[in-house]
Amino acid sequence: MKEYQLRNRNYKIRYNDFPGEQTPIIFIHGLGCAGSFDYVEIAANKKFLGHRKILIDLLGAGYSDKPLNFVYNVKNHAQYLSEFLEDLNLDKVILFGHSLGGAISIELCSLCQEKIEKLILTEPNLDPAKKGRSSWAVAQYTEEDYQKRLKGLIELCESGKNTMWAATLKNWLPEAAYQISKDAVSDREVSWRKMFYSFSIPKYFIFGEKTLPNDDLEELPKNGIVVKIVSNAGHSMAWDNPNGLVEVISSCLE
Repeated sequence: MKEYQLRNRNYKIRYNDFPGEQTPIIFIHGLGCAGSFDYVEIAANKKFLGHRKILIDLLGAGYSDKPLNFVYNVKNHAQYLSEFLEDLNLDKVILFGHSLGGAISIELCSLCQEKIEKLILTEPNLDPAKKGRSSWAVAQYTEEDYQKRLKGLIELCESGKNTMWAATLKNWLPEAAYQISKDAVSDREVSWRKMFYSFSIPKYFIFGEKTLPNDDLEELPKNGIVVKIVSNAGHSMAWDNPNGLVEVISSCLE
């Protein structure tokens, strides 16, 4: 694992960096998750052997620093990631983002579209989060109430079928999860959907089969976006069917 210190800040993000000579693939995880937890199995697959793979733990998550005085919104995450790409001298990358990490990827692409060769997103937030999204559920609380209820939420996940999310959510700064969730339900001047539609690069939207039907299955292709589906998977494709996700990502790289 490697470290990167944010510009003009004494904060560090940590990331896995797997070597390869072809265009680097940058993996950006979603709410309550971590690149170091979600995507190692994906990155290690022989289908991506030629590509450099960089798996990021966002600030406030996983093994990265968890400062209390950082404002954890999508735009701020995107800003330091754009500087990260610049400071690592990455001129061209393939950007992969999951869920809220997809929204961060969209904001990041808006900052440095000239660096992004392809944008591959798995069920990203395109519109303000609504009921059914984890970010919507978190945002219903006050920050104080969320912190009080977090232990119970983790215990609930551990007792049910969401044990993987419980394992990674434990390693999130509660303020980081709450603040980005509040950001996810907010209206913005230019929506992530409009940004996504506007990019003049190859764009992919990947669904988990178990989350269908979805109106975007027909709507997205009308706006120049290639839609693909991971079979036998819900929203958490990297956990539900990692080999299936590998196959679909690989098809986007062809």
